[in-house]
Amino acid sequence: MRSNKRIIIPGIIVVLIVAFIGAYRLPFYIYKPGTADALQPFIEIDDGFESEGDMHLVTVRGGQATPLQWIMGQIRPYHEIVPLEQVRPEGISEDEYFHAQLQLMESSQEAAKVVAYESAGRDIKITYEGVFVVNTLKGMPAEEQLQSGDQILSINDQEIEESNTLVEYVEGLKAGEQVTLSIKRGEETLSKNIEVAAFPDNPEKVGVGISLATDRSVEVDPKVTVKSGEIGGPSAGLMFSLEMYDQLTEEDITKGKEISGTGEVNYEGEVGRIGGIDKKVVAAERDGCDVFFAPNEDDAEGSNYQIAKETAEDIDTDMEIVPVDTFQDALNYLEEMES
Repeated sequence: MRSNKRIIIPGIIVVLIVAFIGAYRLPFYIYKPGTADALQPFIEIDDGFESEGDMHLVTVRGGQATPLQWIMGQIRPYHEIVPLEQVRPEGISEDEYFHAQLQLMESSQEAAKVVAYESAGRDIKITYEGVFVVNTLKGMPAEEQLQSGDQILSINDQEIEESNTLVEYVEGLKAGEQVTLSIKRGEETLSKNIEVAAFPDNPEKVGVGISLATDRSVEVDPKVTVKSGEIGGPSAGLMFSLEMYDQLTEEDITKGKEISGTGEVNYEGEVGRIGGIDKKVVAAERDGCDVFFAPNEDDAEGSNYQIAKETAEDIDTDMEIVPVDTFQDALNYLEEMES
């Protein structure tokens, strides 16, 4: 009996240690290179044109780290470990965070659709259905006045159709000035007088402390179906718009090459900064891409493009790293690219 205990107890301890190392979740999030998947299976346009090459959606893999993943992340290149609170605020579950990322992906697809169809000269109709409060910033004037779900109808009697209109209006004011917001909350229409204040983490910038979303409905012809599955975030916007444009136009803008890249795209076709650019360059290189578009940020120091270029040199890839500030920049490069 004593001999059996000598075997069983250490065995149980070993099992517990292995379970802890492989399954216990630490308060850290780990990011690493993902994949560069061809977009044609994700996007289908009725009677769309086919191409010899492919546009690629490049991803970063992420998740809450186990002790084993944390250890491996310390030694593997292009693995990044960050405190969990930097990824999702305290009180937000993994499911809630994932759902928010999927919503960002849907917004990204919508913007890409607008950019691609307008650039291709195809039929598109945009209907604006309101600007809504997503949340309020703690410690800012709107915290006690507004709440998630409020629809903002006007600011100082100026009608609001898009969130950018409100943001630009408030940014032109000074701290201490007041604005009057007309809002719809449920069945009620309310008037709220809110003071403009400097942001605690950026005193040079002023606002009332709200994040906004513009509700639009977009109708296009021919019909497009996007199947992005479990992929979240806004950074696929540029590549979505390029794939849609390629299917909408007879010319094969891939010219038989594997085209990748990243960048959030807005309704005006401007390409914005994203996170994890170095990991996306690694993923694109691993999957054999020829070209990688990176947000240039108007040549800003430490731009996505600069980081992408440094990463490409570090991994010694022949993949062309191309700086873009707009969808049109990417399109111009592809039209001038040799087959």
